[in-house]
Amino acid sequence: MHPLVDPTFCQHGLVRTETVSGASRDQRLELATLLAFLRPGDELIVTRIDRLGRDTRDVLNIIHECDERDAHVTVLDPHVTTRGEMGRIVMTVLGMVAQMERRFIKERQREGIERAKSNPVYKGGKKRIDRDRVRHLSASGLSPSAVAREIGCSRMQVYRILNAEVE
Repeated sequence: MHPLVDPTFCQHGLVRTETVSGASRDQRLELATLLAFLRPGDELIVTRIDRLGRDTRDVLNIIHECDERDAHVTVLDPHVTTRGEMGRIVMTVLGMVAQMERRFIKERQREGIERAKSNPVYKGGKKRIDRDRVRHLSASGLSPSAVAREIGCSRMQVYRILNAEVE
């Protein structure tokens, strides 16, 4: 879980926690809720800038939305606030660092995957479901739900296996 705020610092305010990535604002319902409820004088407190967003433009847009509501943003680690002009400059730099860090992580991940694939021993993930058994049970007349119960997997996995044959 990635907390937007640390509950130990928030005695009288609204505490929201979000479990989705801060990589983009898509599907970040808790952040949208917080921004919608901000009132003049409120303060949005986040543990680290990368919990707010990992794209500089997105971080700055969120700060701008808070400004439009006459609210402030405070980052706890390192402690920076938008209450002063210097804090805004530091937030911009921190947003850029978070974005750069995300690019480095993705790049290292991509390199690791490419290296693993070039290794002749690498064969991908292990198959955890007996696909032939799924097809056999389905061909014998069992419904996808019944096959899923019999195999011990989700119905969606059964559909994926059966649809992979068709494609």
